[in-house]
Amino acid sequence: MYNFYNTILNRPQQYRQLRCRENLITLFNCPLENNFEDAWSHHNYIVYVIEGRKIWHTAHGSYDLQKGSCVFVRKGGCIVEQFFDSPFCLVLFFVPDEFVYNVLKTKTFPILKPGRKYEPVIPISNDASVQSFFQSMLPYFESARESDPSLLELKFKELVLTIADNPDNSELLSYFCSLLQEPQTVTLQRVMEDNFCYNLKLEEFARLSNRSLSAFKRDFQKHFSSTPGKWIMEKRLSHAMHLLSHAGRSVGEASFESGFENPAHFSRAFRNQFGVSPASVKKQIAI
Repeated sequence: MYNFYNTILNRPQQYRQLRCRENLITLFNCPLENNFEDAWSHHNYIVYVIEGRKIWHTAHGSYDLQKGSCVFVRKGGCIVEQFFDSPFCLVLFFVPDEFVYNVLKTKTFPILKPGRKYEPVIPISNDASVQSFFQSMLPYFESARESDPSLLELKFKELVLTIADNPDNSELLSYFCSLLQEPQTVTLQRVMEDNFCYNLKLEEFARLSNRSLSAFKRDFQKHFSSTPGKWIMEKRLSHAMHLLSHAGRSVGEASFESGFENPAHFSRAFRNQFGVSPASVKKQIAI
């Protein structure tokens, strides 16, 4: 899969970027290679659309981002759909959980919002303070001199605190609250439920859950009473069955959206699990 963060970080000549430790800001205006691109990031990121349109597809729904859209994308996987009929430009702020956690602890007025379910892509209220902040960042990209990391760190803190200070961002405030209160077992379950349908390696699942590979396997077995490989395969096949029988997907679409890169492997695994081929399921639905 396409690692959004690493790709940008490793191409400073192609992507104008500003860095402060793991925090990264970039002005992203280069198209991905395909209409649909598997992407993931081990850090959260905030998207502000200056121009154009992209759709972020996740296991929980699709999010159509157009000019003026501002969203918080939780770390993990997605399928990015892009449109080549018009130019586009995004400002991306990558912010690790640890940074957000440390900033939130400095708030004079603590976040008291109770936790609830939140989506992989969370809208941010695009009010005057948010618009003003993003406008204030443009000169940093236009400047020829390198910005001091201490100044950039203040800008990252300003962004997090500006968002956290607006009660209209209730869903995102709930996620922020979870960073302050969420136990490790809940974090692991959320990472797996949100990302099982993407073709991530076990090492990447471990990174998303802030664990070493050995700790990830140990904790996974304890929490799910199964191995990661077996659990992921069963979840992907169940998801594919739902896409075929209830969401109108073709066999190829169901295979891709369930994390299978090889359609032949998908068909074999599907038949072994359900006793019928994916094509048979589609045929029965069509009758």
